[in-house]
Amino acid sequence: MTLENEIDVAVEDARWDGVAPDLEAFVIRAVEAGLAVVPESPGGAVEVSVLLTNDAAVQALNKTWRGKDRPTNVLSFPAAPQPPHAGMARPLGDVVLAYDTMLRESGEQSKPLSHHLAHLLVHGTLHLLGQDHETGDADAEAMEALEVAALATLGMPDPYAD
Repeated sequence: MTLENEIDVAVEDARWDGVAPDLEAFVIRAVEAGLAVVPESPGGAVEVSVLLTNDAAVQALNKTWRGKDRPTNVLSFPAAPQPPHAGMARPLGDVVLAYDTMLRESGEQSKPLSHHLAHLLVHGTLHLLGQDHETGDADAEAMEALEVAALATLGMPDPYAD
């Protein structure tokens, strides 16, 4: 029996319900797309938790864990490395998204809300897998290329195109 990835979705703010039809399935597909494009597979089934919340909750987390007292669109919290356990998915970490910031950015960028959500989910998932855009231009370009590839598998356009 092959283990499957476990993607748990929690919705704390009812406004998320209108972002995409069958929101939970949409979130799972986007996370799976991010998992599928990394050059080095995490090896075996993984567990990812996704929390869809609001700016206030994300601001509190951002202040506590990053020392930044402001909301942001997405936060990723990688789990501590753990050895594999037979019959269990390996915890990869948590992705938390802020509805208010995502809505504002989507409007500013003239992008459908569902496309921006998928992009942020892929982005957050890639962070859980060790990708980092803040360590240099080459790393940022590599991460963006992975995001574009993952979104293409979902039938979504390049979020960085003009």
